[in-house]
Amino acid sequence: MDVLSVCNLEKHYPAFSLRDVSFTLAPGSITGFIGRNGAGKSTTLKSLLNFVHPDSGDIHFWGKTFSQDELNIKQRVGFVTGGIDYYPKKKLKVITEVTRRFFCEWDDTAYRKYMDLFALDEEKTPDQLSEGMKVKYPLALALSHRAELLILDEPTSGLDPVSRDDLLDIFMDLVEHENMSILFSTHITSDLEKCADNIIYIKNGGLIACEEMDTFLAGYKVAEFQKGMLLGNDKVKLIGCKRDRHGMSGLIKVSDLPIENAKVRDAILEDIMVHIEKEG
Repeated sequence: MDVLSVCNLEKHYPAFSLRDVSFTLAPGSITGFIGRNGAGKSTTLKSLLNFVHPDSGDIHFWGKTFSQDELNIKQRVGFVTGGIDYYPKKKLKVITEVTRRFFCEWDDTAYRKYMDLFALDEEKTPDQLSEGMKVKYPLALALSHRAELLILDEPTSGLDPVSRDDLLDIFMDLVEHENMSILFSTHITSDLEKCADNIIYIKNGGLIACEEMDTFLAGYKVAEFQKGMLLGNDKVKLIGCKRDRHGMSGLIKVSDLPIENAKVRDAILEDIMVHIEKEG
């Protein structure tokens, strides 16, 4: 059974619409969620747990909706945003003591493990924490109630490269050893290339890709042209041409190869996203 199933999710605002978003999450997988600012990532993630009320669409966790089994679903899901925006003057130990009462499966041993791992001081208040620590603390809480699904909105924002790498290792260990599923949005595409099994890509409120990471990456190449070498019949094949120091480059689907007068290389996730967004 799918951990999460989203079908035709829609949310409309005066200046923005989330349209027909559908995807599923399998047990024991990491799914990355990408798109530029304002594309609809946070709206989608918040809609999953009714922090934003969708206008239409179906959302099922382990085959059930919130209206059918809200309490159990919330016990099994951990949701983490990019910081702490509550109780800024309360000590972390007080916030933890309140939080733990809501979860039947709270694990003090896991809590202590992650507080030590993240070097978090319970005597501090949220407004005394660095931006990176403000990400780590709610993550420690989510990992302490034995969540089976983690939904993370920019979990690596504000973290230095070493801390980000350590966090990704934790994610992969949780998936490998505890069969946890993880859905997280990020702008740091290299993080996803390290750990994500699947990719969801949203643009202007609509889904443009939802597939295995390796399949998605294998579908594109980057064509690089020296100055003056890009011809008209070549350009029509390219997605999102952009200038660089040596000439121009564009994204090309593998199905549209070969292409003349170009050096062709493998595309990384950042290449694909930048060129697709430049297409307009």
